[in-house]
Amino acid sequence: MKKTLLVLKREFMTLIRKPSFLFGMFGVPLIGVAIFFIAAQIQKSSQAQSIVEQMVSGTQTIETEGYVDQSGIIQSIPASVPAGALIAYPDEEAVRAALQAGEISAFYLVPEDYVASGEVIYVRPDFNPIGGSGQSDLFEWVLQVNLLEGDSVLATLLNGPLYLEKTSQTPEPQRDETNMMSFYLPYGVTILFYVIILGSASLLLSSVAKEKENRVMEVLMSSVTPRQLLAGKIAGLGLLSLLQTVVWMGTSYGLLKLSGSTFNLPAAFQLPTSFLVWGLVFFLLGFAVYASLMAGLGALVPNLREATQSTIVVIAPLIVPMFLINVLISDPHGIASTIMSLFPLTAPVAMMTRLSSGGVPIWQVILSALLLAATAVLVVRAVAGLFRSQVLLSGQSVNRKMFFKALMGKY
Repeated sequence: MKKTLLVLKREFMTLIRKPSFLFGMFGVPLIGVAIFFIAAQIQKSSQAQSIVEQMVSGTQTIETEGYVDQSGIIQSIPASVPAGALIAYPDEEAVRAALQAGEISAFYLVPEDYVASGEVIYVRPDFNPIGGSGQSDLFEWVLQVNLLEGDSVLATLLNGPLYLEKTSQTPEPQRDETNMMSFYLPYGVTILFYVIILGSASLLLSSVAKEKENRVMEVLMSSVTPRQLLAGKIAGLGLLSLLQTVVWMGTSYGLLKLSGSTFNLPAAFQLPTSFLVWGLVFFLLGFAVYASLMAGLGALVPNLREATQSTIVVIAPLIVPMFLINVLISDPHGIASTIMSLFPLTAPVAMMTRLSSGGVPIWQVILSALLLAATAVLVVRAVAGLFRSQVLLSGQSVNRKMFFKALMGKY
């Protein structure tokens, strides 16, 4: 146990002193925080805010527009219409003259057969893709009220109920599937967990392969057993990776919380605290599986270059959720998504994607974690058997068949 702790300390202190690792742990989140606050300042800018509002909801400035009612429907303008927004003209010639003189910005022409055809002609001299429809909603409201003989209350009810009470059968707020965050939030979670699990596991591969290539392994094997070496490396690098994951997840979670007030993010897109707990659980179990597999690969290859080239042998299952990310996001509770979140080698990424989408039954989360834990135990034992002196002190070209034979103890 003492020698395992010495290996743990050595791995921890060696990596924590590297500027590149410190930048990855703290620098990347700080860059994310800086981008967030820059975006927040832009959001608060009145000029930028007005441009966004204009692009989303159209121009907010009330323009003076004219209309010619050849059908005789419009008898009065509702009191809710701003004064001077709509001016009546006796005929088309008069309204066109007013448009040319700049007295109005556009005009509407209601034909005699409007009741039968439902057609209204809108004339505007300029091309404006943002406010191209002018104040058509306002004019439609005027027509609707006059068709109902001036009853504005009835006209309002025709457009929808005055008071709409929504009752959900689930305690969690429901997400609007048309909101782009319905895609980007799970997508970001998928990328985050793929990067931290793969990046953390790769540290172990790099450590073992470098020590073999530099012949440091021969020195270590004279003092510790292969299993003590494996346990110390997994524990030391796992502790560092856990610290990095806590920093990354904590920063991401904090920014997501702040975005609710800064960018008016709906409450339904706020992740619960339990997401952080499950995130740490699936990271630790996923790290145990993939870091052990990477260590086994590093034990077989002769150098770091060949180890890097052979990583596809190990990470292939983890890439599957990345290829099927659209399936996970668009149909998180479908058969394919459920299978990926329960299958141990894809579960660390797929389950977190589903959890960020919401509504995953708790029994599926627990079952996925148990299956992943059982797989981690089996993989660690298999790799521990692979960590033998004759393997660590030798090296040859590795392929997929050889790697899995070694895991099963047939090498």
